[in-house]
Amino acid sequence: MFSTSKTFNRSRGRAASHSAAGKVFTAYATVTAPVIFSTAAGTGGPLLWNPTGSGKNAILMAVGVGISVVSTVAGALGITGAGGQTAAPGSTTAIDKVGNALMGSAVTPACTAYRVGTPTNAGTTFTAFMAIGTGALTVEYANFMWFDLDGTFVVPPGAWAAVAGSATLTTLQAGISLVWTEQTI
Repeated sequence: MFSTSKTFNRSRGRAASHSAAGKVFTAYATVTAPVIFSTAAGTGGPLLWNPTGSGKNAILMAVGVGISVVSTVAGALGITGAGGQTAAPGSTTAIDKVGNALMGSAVTPACTAYRVGTPTNAGTTFTAFMAIGTGALTVEYANFMWFDLDGTFVVPPGAWAAVAGSATLTTLQAGISLVWTEQTI
C-alpha cells in the first residue's frame, strides 16, 4: 500500500532507488594518521580504485567520520584523487569492511576499496569537508560527522579517490565510511 503512495515516494531518500537496485556500496576503514593528499605513499582511509575495465563510474555520495584519538597536527580531512591508475594500487592494506547498502544483497562493487594503499599518482585535487583540531577528545566540537557529497566527485575507470588529510594528521585515529554508487557508463 505505501509503495504506491505519492507521499511515501516523495519522502524516500534521494538514494533509495539506487540502494534498492543494489548499486550503492559502503567501505569502512579504521585509519591512523591519514597522510597529506599530495603524497601517494599510504594514501587512503578508505581508498577507492575503479579498474580500467569496470564499465562503471563510481559516484561519491557521502562520508562519515568518527574520531577516537585526536591529532597532534591541525588540518582537515577531505576528498582527493587522480587518474592514471591502470593497475591496482601497491602496498595496500585490506579494507575493514565493504558491503552493499541493500542489506542481504550478494551484489559486489566493481570498484575495489582498501584501507590504505599507494596509487601511481598522488592526489591532484583536495576538497576539505572537516576541520581537525588538536584539542582533547572531550572538548572537540564534533566527534562524529556525516557529510553529504551529493555525487560531486566521480571516479571513472582507471582512477581512484580517497579520504586524506590537508597535512599528515599525526596520531589521529578515526573510523571513516565512504559511500558511493556505481553507474554503467
